[in-house]
Amino acid sequence: MATAFVFAGGGSLGAVEVGMLAALTEAAVHPDLVVGTSVGAANAVWFAANPSDVEGLASRWTSLSRTDVFPLRPVQGLSGLLGFRDHLVPNSSLRRLLERSLGDLDLGRTALPAHVGATDVLSGAEVLLSSGTAVDAVLASTAIPGVFPPVLLGERYLVDGGAVNNAPVSHAVDLGADEVWVLPTGYACALTSPPRSALGVALQALTLLVNHRLTLDVERYRDRVRVVPALCPLKVSPGDFSQSRKLISAAHESTRAWLAAGCPAGQVHTCGAVEIPGQ
Repeated sequence: MATAFVFAGGGSLGAVEVGMLAALTEAAVHPDLVVGTSVGAANAVWFAANPSDVEGLASRWTSLSRTDVFPLRPVQGLSGLLGFRDHLVPNSSLRRLLERSLGDLDLGRTALPAHVGATDVLSGAEVLLSSGTAVDAVLASTAIPGVFPPVLLGERYLVDGGAVNNAPVSHAVDLGADEVWVLPTGYACALTSPPRSALGVALQALTLLVNHRLTLDVERYRDRVRVVPALCPLKVSPGDFSQSRKLISAAHESTRAWLAAGCPAGQVHTCGAVEIPGQ
């Protein structure tokens, strides 16, 4: 029986998946393959290359700041708004970050088979990347439309896989998984006001939009899907990278408790997990 871990997108809330991953591996739940979209693609590929070093992934998350991923530059941002560029934020900083973490890794040569979801910006088709340079694949999967530029791979311009399938359960099933463990980032369900930045609002809206697809896929594949409960109530916006350590710790605690309770299958937990201390 093949087991897959599916890593969803969600900006800075990708830190939640690291805590979930730590609890799962501690409980000897190990995948035969991984599938990831958007920030989940970055987590999935790193884990596929280093399946015994979740601590290393946690260290990378806790050292991140917003400018490492979203280095806002007013002139370029204005050029994007005026139509002189196809994006608001250059992806050069994100590429350097991925190159430091993944090097020249090829998707076809990871310790665990790794698959990355992206979207063809011209046709709207889902694209599953299973070979080629990992940095390019993850850069494409994390290219939030309008925020980052599309990434040209082969003859396709690719953007964030979350635009059409944020938690690619269907891909995991098509790849032969009999058991699918979904690691969702969740979304900031307890904000008292919108995020202050335009980027924060865009990320919040995207996470709300794509959560609906996960609900549909879990219903469709109810007999083989287990969804790790997301953190709730959650007040951290998907553009805030300052809370990674707390997110990892809270998700670790929550997932351990869920596993101890028998982790019921075929459910999307919208609330009921632990609240992050100090929010």
